[in-house]
Amino acid sequence: MRTSLANLLSSYPVLLCDGATGTNYMAMGLGPGEPPELWNVDTPERVKSLHQQFVDAGADIILTNTFGGNANRLALHHHEHRVHEINVAAAQNARAVADASARPVVVAGSVGPTGALFEPMGPLTHDEAVRLFTEQIEGLKDGGADVVWIETMSSIEEIQAAAAAAIAVGMPYTATASFDTAGKTMMGVHPNALAAVFDDFEQKPLGIGANCGVGASDILVTVTHIDCEENTVISKGNCGIPQFVGAEIQYSGTPELMERYGRLAVHAGARIIGGCCGTSPEHLAAIRKGIDTGAEEVKNTGRVQPTVEVIEALIGELASKQPTATEGRARRSSRR
Repeated sequence: MRTSLANLLSSYPVLLCDGATGTNYMAMGLGPGEPPELWNVDTPERVKSLHQQFVDAGADIILTNTFGGNANRLALHHHEHRVHEINVAAAQNARAVADASARPVVVAGSVGPTGALFEPMGPLTHDEAVRLFTEQIEGLKDGGADVVWIETMSSIEEIQAAAAAAIAVGMPYTATASFDTAGKTMMGVHPNALAAVFDDFEQKPLGIGANCGVGASDILVTVTHIDCEENTVISKGNCGIPQFVGAEIQYSGTPELMERYGRLAVHAGARIIGGCCGTSPEHLAAIRKGIDTGAEEVKNTGRVQPTVEVIEALIGELASKQPTATEGRARRSSRR
């Protein structure tokens, strides 16, 4: 049953986005250093299987397996000539699962960073970034994606380039950044400055927010810095903190912890909530329960903004010092 993200947002108070891609694929046999994007073509049934598990867990939005699907990232594995093929296949895999669902499920085309720094710190120009993202997004659109999901960004310039590409291709879009450096992105963007990144854009994102980062506690604090009255806020946090257990990395979040995360994210003002690294279908089902509980509480008694003290008591200590709400302001760019 096909729908749009805008329609779902108008129909439900809170939506559930899906969980992790890479860490779940590793459990399914993805080898070290192997690009997961190739699975879209080489082993599509595994990709569809994870999408289906997320839908079964209650996901309203599933992300395509294309986080590293731009030519710059695929060039690391000598597959830069396959951008369109891989992105079309990824969207078709997700589309097949969404279309078979008895309820509406949105296919979001995942667009991650290029991996290059913008000039003058690096070689990437605005025009080249737009070209790279446009190529990828055209493939996602041709494969049937409903919305472009710009994620894990650090710089204003890259967010704007990806947004410009989505608009040029004629696609609605959302945008999330990774606030993983003392509550800011690696390039110094504060969460309360994210909305201003799009001030000069005629077509605004359908949602903005945070994903990945350093843990569920930290992302909840991040979300409280984003104005949920003026923006549809997204929270897609990691499943706890990564830890080495022997030679393997495991995430500390339990289903019970992620259920509490989902409930608090609703009270923090997020309307699209999901999990990032380490979030399994079991964890996602727990987040669904937390969202439903939180949404019912908000409906009956109103939203109660969680304090840092409450977040730490229920989810765990913050992994990094958080900036104050007045720190940082977005640098606005007129480049398109």
